[in-house]
Amino acid sequence: MATSQVPPSVPWHFTELDDRLFQIRGRTFFFVAVLFAVILLVTFIFLYARWVCRFHQLTTFSAPLPVHRLPSSPPQQGLGATTIISLPITLYKPPAAKEDAPGAAANDAGECSICLGVFEDGEKVKILPPCRHCYHSECVDRWLRSHSSCPLCRVSLCIDPSNNLEMV
Repeated sequence: MATSQVPPSVPWHFTELDDRLFQIRGRTFFFVAVLFAVILLVTFIFLYARWVCRFHQLTTFSAPLPVHRLPSSPPQQGLGATTIISLPITLYKPPAAKEDAPGAAANDAGECSICLGVFEDGEKVKILPPCRHCYHSECVDRWLRSHSSCPLCRVSLCIDPSNNLEMV
């Protein structure tokens, strides 16, 4: 007859547990203390380096520049309010569908490429002179305050003072 091996019984009562398995011995305590010290040292070095970088930035930016190295004013990013107001505003009229080109009506559908809203018949739209792209007035005005080009084709709308042309 074969003898079957019975697994040792598992103690289920807390008084039967051996606490010696959970003790921290000298070598383990040493490694835990060294690991904690290394983490603490790296944290302090990181914080010190961060403080030095911030202090260096503050002193660099607060120091006055020599007179001969003063930076010039940055170029204006957008258009002026008078230029934006002077752009023509018209009432939108949808293009007539062409009989000979079946896909032409879908391609010519009026849509503001800034807000992606469809133009309604009789709605006010602003047309940019160099490229003839049209947008909602509010959308393109907000765009032109920070940019000086058409949002769709990026043609420049800046006034060129050397030429006597209205738009470049």
